[in-house]
Amino acid sequence: MSETKFKPVLGLWDATMIVAGSMIGSGIFIVSADITRNVGSAGWLVGVWLITGFMTMVAAVSYGELSGMFPKAGGQYVYLKEAFNPLVGFLYGWSFFAVIQTATIAAVGVAFARFSAYLFPWMSESNILLPLGFIDISAAQVTAIIMIIFLTWVNTRGVKEGKLIQSTFTASKLIAVFGLIVFGFLLVKQNYWSANWQTGFGAMQDLGVGNNGVTPTGWKEIGGIALLGAIAAAMTGSLFSSDAWNNVTFIAGEIKNPQRNIGLSLFLGTLIVTVLYVTANLMYLYVLPLDGIAYPNADRLAIAAANQIFGPAGQTVIAVLIMVSTFGCNNGLILAGARVYYTMAQDGLFFKKAGELNKNAVPQWALWAQCVVACLLCLSGRYGDLLDMISFVVVIFYALTIAGIFILRKTRPDVPRPYKAFGYPVLPALYIVMGLTFCVLLIWQKPVFSGAGLLIVLIGIPLYYIALKKQKAES
Repeated sequence: MSETKFKPVLGLWDATMIVAGSMIGSGIFIVSADITRNVGSAGWLVGVWLITGFMTMVAAVSYGELSGMFPKAGGQYVYLKEAFNPLVGFLYGWSFFAVIQTATIAAVGVAFARFSAYLFPWMSESNILLPLGFIDISAAQVTAIIMIIFLTWVNTRGVKEGKLIQSTFTASKLIAVFGLIVFGFLLVKQNYWSANWQTGFGAMQDLGVGNNGVTPTGWKEIGGIALLGAIAAAMTGSLFSSDAWNNVTFIAGEIKNPQRNIGLSLFLGTLIVTVLYVTANLMYLYVLPLDGIAYPNADRLAIAAANQIFGPAGQTVIAVLIMVSTFGCNNGLILAGARVYYTMAQDGLFFKKAGELNKNAVPQWALWAQCVVACLLCLSGRYGDLLDMISFVVVIFYALTIAGIFILRKTRPDVPRPYKAFGYPVLPALYIVMGLTFCVLLIWQKPVFSGAGLLIVLIGIPLYYIALKKQKAES
């Protein structure tokens, strides 16, 4: 027997843990190395994270208005559909299914496996289990796939099971990351704070940037438009690390008092994570020299920091922390993502089976469809490329969604708004300008992957009209 509607069983604490838990994966432990190679100074390393945090929080508090207006499953898909038209909503939902959510799940799953290999070496990417010629399937990829399948199965059992994993693992990793930061400042024997801050905001870029921790081929001073381009390139990592905060809007149908709790959880979750991310980077600047931040072994920055703090045990400490972090992160992504496909199916714009709930009141078919795509992306082996595409596509849709606030204020003035976008119209407009500027600069810096991301979005246009034609034929 199947259920016909979602059950509101998640409170404010649960919603906040979904926001924070979906944001914190592996990024904060890795991407500051690439950021440093792009901008080359302590000031701009922290500056990139502050800009990202500002954009994330402005977007989150702006979404509070939309979540109060449309407190139902589907989140951003619904907001875009209501503000613009069903086509724009579909393009987001299609991109979400094709790359945004599924590629993020895949990348986080592989990060879990990579760091698990510190404790269980047979899980490493170098352990090739199936050499097929055109693709080599490693133990790390298989581990990631097993993790994704397991968490998908858990979430088909009901939202309470997913909630328990999310709250437990998110609380654990928040405490652990906070502890790492505190111990970094208290226990390290030699600090590099003064030396690192002598670089100030004098931006430098590694001539070999993008080569993932190789010996530097030299640095060059940058400024003006070149600095803006370097910041945009650096922000692909920080934006990925700060993304997925909007996942809580997808499960609005399962949250108690969604008009209040979604907006509040967005604010609290993004605030907690932004503070944690900025202080983590301050800790890196305290315990490692700038070259040590830019060139840790295989970009495993947190392990380099932990070795300075805890000695040889640091590697194990960070491996366990990242395993906990990525496991909880992927649970939140898997739990929330399927609700978008469910809502699209209800509108006749996705596979019909995705619009059905099982006896546990969760969209089981949509969960497994998401699982299949994420597992296939685990086999791609091109996670950095996927993240570049994700960053470009995600920010375009964030900017469009926030533009929807301006549109809905004119076209739907009578819809109740329990929250109103903080700083309207200045802060939402500023986000749109910053977001579009980032996208333009990213096209300039990484045209291949940005173009691929745009192509994925555009493929959705014919798919939309095929779905409409099928819908008419069935009616």
